[in-house]
Amino acid sequence: MTLRIAEIFGPTIQGEGALIGEPTVFVRAGGCDYRCSWCDSMHAVDSAYRHDWTPLSDSDVWDRVRDLSGGRPLTVSISGGNPAIQDFSGVIALGKAEGYRFACETQGSIAKRWFAELDTLVLSPKPPSSGETVDWAAFENCLAAAKGCRNIVLKIVIFDDADYAWAQHVADNHPDLPLYLQPGNPEVDPDQPVDLQVTADRLLWLIEKVTGDGWFTPRVLPQLHVLVWGNKRGV
Repeated sequence: MTLRIAEIFGPTIQGEGALIGEPTVFVRAGGCDYRCSWCDSMHAVDSAYRHDWTPLSDSDVWDRVRDLSGGRPLTVSISGGNPAIQDFSGVIALGKAEGYRFACETQGSIAKRWFAELDTLVLSPKPPSSGETVDWAAFENCLAAAKGCRNIVLKIVIFDDADYAWAQHVADNHPDLPLYLQPGNPEVDPDQPVDLQVTADRLLWLIEKVTGDGWFTPRVLPQLHVLVWGNKRGV
């Protein structure tokens, strides 16, 4: 089995979502079935970058993760792109045998049986501002495939009022899934400095929306990597 890998990096601190703050090694897959308008990882999405992706076997990937982590079991986050395009079951099996934990984030457009082997599955359906339309039947297939995963959560990025209303609708339809909201970062060019005041203001805007509505279901989180390190690739 050969995997298309855009990058493997860490350990660093998970910058967003349910595992925010957790020491993590990231395995970023190359390739995606979406083209979100505000994507900040086009180097792992657009096939124009495919010549920069490295074909690696399961054992090659695992050797790199073990080397980066010094053989100390921690969390490995499989991301992308959309990692569900590929088969990471072999990597997960190798890591589980050595005591590592696995998380994966995907938009929920492609279901894979290896979702059930994860410790955490983050389903991040894309809101209207992305320009994409969610296939909810495919999303439900992902939930079915993930039965056995210990922790399945929703994460939705919010850019505007339409996204916010959409997130409320999604939450109503999936009340059993823990929900994490985060403000979107309008600056997607990793070579451009992030305006931290704008980022902080957007977080405050989302907090005030949620508290003002008395909507206490979601957890509102910052994009920690943007606030601390800027919009750098690889965090």
